[in-house]
Amino acid sequence: MRITSAIIIVLAIAMAIFNATKIDFKAPFEGDSMVALITILAALCAIILMVILRISKRIEQKVKERK
Repeated sequence: MRITSAIIIVLAIAMAIFNATKIDFKAPFEGDSMVALITILAALCAIILMVILRISKRIEQKVKERK
């Protein structure tokens, strides 16, 4: 699970960086720039979800160790 979440995080970061290069800063809410912004937002959501998953797994492991 750790490796999978790390791979997903790395791919999401790469996708966000790639799409950041596609943004036209003169018109960021038109055409391909809008698609790039939406994709960056989706990548950030994926990163947040993976971080939450990793934290919840750590908490679950610590609770099991106490019992």
